[in-house]
Amino acid sequence: MKRIAYILSGILFISFLTLGVALAQTDIKGSKDHPLLTRMPDYYICHYNVSEFAGFDPTVIGGEEVHWEGKVYSCDYSRKDGGRPISMLQIVRNYETAIKQAGGKVLGGDERRMAAEIRKEGVLTGVYVEAFNDGSDYSLTIVESQAMKQDVVANANVMRNDLADTGKTIVYGIYFDTASATIKPESESALVEMLKLLNGSSALKVYVVGHTDSVGSLESNLKLSSDRAASVVKALTGRGISVSRLKSAGVGPYSPVASNETDEGKAKNRRVEFVKQ
Repeated sequence: MKRIAYILSGILFISFLTLGVALAQTDIKGSKDHPLLTRMPDYYICHYNVSEFAGFDPTVIGGEEVHWEGKVYSCDYSRKDGGRPISMLQIVRNYETAIKQAGGKVLGGDERRMAAEIRKEGVLTGVYVEAFNDGSDYSLTIVESQAMKQDVVANANVMRNDLADTGKTIVYGIYFDTASATIKPESESALVEMLKLLNGSSALKVYVVGHTDSVGSLESNLKLSSDRAASVVKALTGRGISVSRLKSAGVGPYSPVASNETDEGKAKNRRVEFVKQ
């Protein structure tokens, strides 16, 4: 009788272990695939995180360095027990094909990782795949690029006081796409405040100075900051401000106001300033 009890106990114990393994191989609570790309067959989500705004630097093998910012989806996948073995290269090639079919471009990669971008209607989506453990695990990071929600906005009175106190002021709310000098439409409210300041102080002359973070080469950042400052001057003179009152300049990453080690710091360093002439 005792022997039967031991056998039953053993069977139950093994059943519980099996059930535990089975439960462990289901998607973690609250996780889901990104609507852009499906997962490989026989894989489950073992880690999942969504950041409303963050930066991500993919490893681009054989291509130029890139930096993405926006809403970041991070999914880690593991192959289920008994699932069909798939190599790391198979995972990479599957995602490469899916991205190309979606109209995207592969930036670079090797046999276990790949970075790509998809541009649709002016919106950039970054995709990074990296496989591990001979294909048993892989991570998928998708960045829906967007400007950070600016909680501090330009105000003409504040800028006027800053110029009087320190001779310069940061103009919050001027937005550009990554690596672009074209002012985005959501910058309109900041431009209006800049116009209020200049129209309310007819004798005021300023340098419009562009700043960047430290991502990318020094030469490209100096040019980008200069081009962005020139775009702001063009926007203001196009609305009636005399060109003699504005001079543009770009200093790239030379004058940070925060650490470039964090995404928040980088966002603060990418800015436009008025400096009193």
